Amino acid sequence: MSRVAYVNGTYVPMNEAYVHIDDRGYQFADGVYEGISVRRGKLVDLEPHLDRLWRSMQELRIAPPMERAPMRFILREVVRRNRINDGFIYMQITRGVARRDHPFPAHSVPAMVVTVKRMDFDASMKRAAEQGVAASSQPDIRWGRCDVKSTSLLPNILAKQAAREAGAFEAVLVDKDGYVTEGSSTNIWMVTKDGKLVTRSTDDNILPGITRQSVKKVAESLQMSIEERKFSLEEVKDAAEMFLTSSTSCATPIVVLDGEKIGDGTPGPVAKRLIEAYQAYMDAGA
Repeated sequence: MSRVAYVNGTYVPMNEAYVHIDDRGYQFADGVYEGISVRRGKLVDLEPHLDRLWRSMQELRIAPPMERAPMRFILREVVRRNRINDGFIYMQITRGVARRDHPFPAHSVPAMVVTVKRMDFDASMKRAAEQGVAASSQPDIRWGRCDVKSTSLLPNILAKQAAREAGAFEAVLVDKDGYVTEGSSTNIWMVTKDGKLVTRSTDDNILPGITRQSVKKVAESLQMSIEERKFSLEEVKDAAEMFLTSSTSCATPIVVLDGEKIGDGTPGPVAKRLIEAYQAYMDAGA
């Protein structure tokens, strides 16, 4: 079956899914996006994702293309038409089509596209718990509004590519003062040797990850101690455990950073417990 996308009011086959060359998302990355996991046909954390989407649009002064109710319908319809059980939705909203000029156009209609792809969450969570991943530290050269989920992702792409060329799965971004901020497409956590979970506060210009927040709630339900603060690259390399969170990666252990083992170089008990608990959390909503 051909994949189906939603493009500005129409459901079309993927090979016919196009946007105008004067769309400001294409010309200026003048847009926002969200990625939502689908578990057993249900959208995981849909409302928090929509909350963040609306906030991003507000911060960039992009008018919502529709109200939430029809948007919910479209997202679920794309899942239904593609017969997705477990998968990942990508949705993007831009300021729309206008003559190329840097200032906001006087008149434009926001553009919206939605796609979905299949994912095997069970396999990825099993792999995470058994193997973990390697990461590479990279300088954080992103713009000053990382709290907005903007489509302007070139610095993230460069960091991710540098990590892949170093044989790593993810880039751990480090600011000019030597503190870890987040990953190129993830939030970063560490577990101290006394068992405390530590991650950067979203007040520090960190993207408020939806999976980050859900994993935090899961950890709190397990009575794990959590601290939101700065931590240095040196501190995390000396941690008992390290892991990343994202909609597609759950709580994946980072077992090697810059060629150095984190802990004993295998997925630790805290991350394993969070993977199991987060899987149960996803299933409960499915």
